Parts: sequence; structure tokens; C-alpha cells
Amino acid sequence: MSLEKLISTEINDLPPLQTPNNSEEVSSSGRVDINVLLNRARKQREKEARTNLVFAGLIVSLMFTVGLILSF
Repeated sequence: MSLEKLISTEINDLPPLQTPNNSEEVSSSGRVDINVLLNRARKQREKEARTNLVFAGLIVSLMFTVGLILSF
């Protein structure tokens, strides 16, 4: 078998890509609703804040553990 046939069969074995349907983002007129964009930005900000709190908690607990170990 030639290399071209091998490559073409590998490409044909891949599943077809699907476009996600986000009907809430685009209205029938093709415009984007500002409320959807604001909600997305709020969710992203909340997720970042939660991640920052987790890292801060880990750092504080690590400092507490190291201080406890060094005190003995």
C-alpha cells in the first residue's frame, strides 16, 4: 500500500465534527443578546474567584503545616 492510501484511510476513520447548537446566544435576527454576554462574563469571573480561593486556601494550609513542623 502506498503512503497516500494509508493517510487517506486514517483521515476517513475519524468521526465527523459537530457544531454545537447555541440557540440562546444568537436570536433569529442574527444579533447577540448583551445579557447572554454579561452572564457569560459573570460566570467566568465567579469561576476565577473560586479558583483563586482554592489556591489561597492551599497556600495558607501549606504555610500552617510548614510552621507546625518547624515549631517542633
